[in-house]
Amino acid sequence: MTATPADRGRFADTDVDVLIVGAGISGIGAACQLRARRPGTSFAVLEGRASLGGTWDLFRYPGIRSDSDMSTFGYGFQPWTRRRAIAEGHSILDYLRRTAHEHGVERHIRYGHRVVGAEFSSAEGRWTVTAQVSDPREPGPQGAVESRAVTLTARFLFLGTGYYDYDSGFTPDFPGATEFEGRVVHPQHWPEDLDHTGKRVVVIGSGATAVTLVPSMAPEAEHVSMLQRSPSYVFSMPSRDRLAAGLRRLVGERLGHRLIRRRNIIFTRGIYKACRRTPGFMRKLLIAHVRRRLPHGFDVDTHFSPAYDPWDQRLCVVPDGDLFEALSSGRASVVTDRIARFTRHGLLLESGRELPADLVVTATGLNMVPFGGIRLSVDGRQVRPRDTTAFRAMMLDGVPNLVFALGYTNLSWTLKVDLVCEHFCRLLDHMDAHGHDIVQPVLTDTAMERVPLMNLSAGYVRRAIGAFPRAGTRGPWTVEMAYEKDVRRLRGGPVADDALRFSSAPAAVPAPRAEGRR
Repeated sequence: MTATPADRGRFADTDVDVLIVGAGISGIGAACQLRARRPGTSFAVLEGRASLGGTWDLFRYPGIRSDSDMSTFGYGFQPWTRRRAIAEGHSILDYLRRTAHEHGVERHIRYGHRVVGAEFSSAEGRWTVTAQVSDPREPGPQGAVESRAVTLTARFLFLGTGYYDYDSGFTPDFPGATEFEGRVVHPQHWPEDLDHTGKRVVVIGSGATAVTLVPSMAPEAEHVSMLQRSPSYVFSMPSRDRLAAGLRRLVGERLGHRLIRRRNIIFTRGIYKACRRTPGFMRKLLIAHVRRRLPHGFDVDTHFSPAYDPWDQRLCVVPDGDLFEALSSGRASVVTDRIARFTRHGLLLESGRELPADLVVTATGLNMVPFGGIRLSVDGRQVRPRDTTAFRAMMLDGVPNLVFALGYTNLSWTLKVDLVCEHFCRLLDHMDAHGHDIVQPVLTDTAMERVPLMNLSAGYVRRAIGAFPRAGTRGPWTVEMAYEKDVRRLRGGPVADDALRFSSAPAAVPAPRAEGRR
């Protein structure tokens, strides 16, 4: 799916109404909604990788799956029709590909286009975007992949880049790591040739990736140890939703999808609210749930009793209790300790115990980067994301004609993406109806307290959140991670706001009519 010479001829147009960055779940969602709600809007999707899917194309480690139910993780406009409610990565990737194909989005995606910079001109009312274009099918003289810079212009920039750094995951600097005679891998860069059959595997970490890897690797490995510095909350739920399957048979796919989606939103929001309002009670409930799934005498207090309150970090979902089954079978174990250093044959722990290993998987977290590391500027002024404040959790103060999509941390990512894309289309409708070329949020309340964009205490958030835009504490500047409030604000609320400045660009010219534009 790499951009070919034929593609480059077909993509001769370099000016569009909307330029979408990223062909992951956010970018594909934006493109589909533009096609459905504004069929006359020209757009292009720039994707730095050779295929669509974003996270679901990048991560290839064993057992990769969603940690949200697919009725809410899938798009509202595209029902999830498979039986599994907690889906494997390849099924999610197939779903994204099918969605892009069915909605006519594929031909608008330009692969191998890595956006590095974007500058907005108030005089012209347009973004000029610079991308590095590479084609692995056309290597240079020494076999290296060559790249060239291209520029495109657009009225609006939509950033569907998520918040992961796709180039590297986070691995602490472990003492003695170079002495280890086995293999060390990070889940973000899983080698295709890696065979863990018959090996002693140590998975470092206790988050969603670790609890996925352990039961997935245990059947073939000699033994898998999950080595954690501190425990996480782990919650088991069925991988198949029998009620959903019955409803779909009874009322059809689309109505069944809407009903189950609404039920799951209410249930998940209810769990989250209960955790925040009565953390002590919910802590006891979650730990008791784990205790029931493990053999009598298992040291749940040490290995599954976190020091923080529920939902200070995301809950780890395990379908059908597969992690607990692996631990109960003896094929896997959990060790709660700290690493002193690597040795030739494993890991020396601070307790003095040595944990033998042939393969060490560092499921130690991700690196976060705002907006894919793209350099943004307005009229020659550099935009530093950390100096901006998010408006309606989808725009930035002082940055015209820019929309971004960051999903929920306490609910399915896609629920927020759907709302942002809907509101974006409404915003474009409003501007066209009133003859506006430019819209810019303006923060005039300089006394308002600014807070982090995300309130999770997870290490990957704490390490990087300072580089991200801030949130406000009142009005349209809040970022509350509350679906029901965003529905009122983004779907039902007015587009116009006292904090929005609409204007016309003196030198604005209409975008050329692109292929497929009506």
